[in-house]
Amino acid sequence: MYNEATVVGKVIEGLLTDFPNVVCIDDGSSDGSQEVARKAGAVVVQHPVNLGQGAALQTGLEYALSDPEVDAIVTFDADGQHRVEDAKEMVARILSGEAEVVLGSRFLDDRTVVSKTKRLVLKVAAVQSRWATGMALTDAHNGLRVFSPDLAKKIRLTQNRMAHASELVNQLSVIKPVWVEHPVEIIYTDYSRSKGQSLLNSVNILADLFLR
Repeated sequence: MYNEATVVGKVIEGLLTDFPNVVCIDDGSSDGSQEVARKAGAVVVQHPVNLGQGAALQTGLEYALSDPEVDAIVTFDADGQHRVEDAKEMVARILSGEAEVVLGSRFLDDRTVVSKTKRLVLKVAAVQSRWATGMALTDAHNGLRVFSPDLAKKIRLTQNRMAHASELVNQLSVIKPVWVEHPVEIIYTDYSRSKGQSLLNSVNILADLFLR
């Protein structure tokens, strides 16, 4: 989470009913997000400064793996865009032994309303990822993912910002785990739009693709 004090408490409360171990990686927030998250019932691990999504993801994986009883690790955005029900269904596919990693995709059904510009950018990113890695993903930049602990131990992200999504897929293509995509709904709210997130992420994804 990064400056999500207005929404993160509700997100955590929604998760705790089904996921008793919620950990927030605070990426240098300055708005009191840490206190809100702790009050809502989450464990908070803090970065002293803002490092980016990739760094937060790597910190979260490493913290989760410190628990010897962990059986699945879910990555879940702090801004309320993901649905708990989708996460539960994805975890079930890990626990059943069907896959070692389950990747969320907003393009496997028609629940998610995506602007034409963002849809085009994400489709281009998916095609580029397929060319680069051989993994036939429909959505290469979805933050809702579930990892088995054994697979999570092999992930070593070094790209801190938007490039981490491409780096993760590249690492998976080398590790070659059993993977599946799962249909998920992304809920774009007035809150996320007010932060310019949708447009900014599209620009960042395009920049990442061109730089790579």
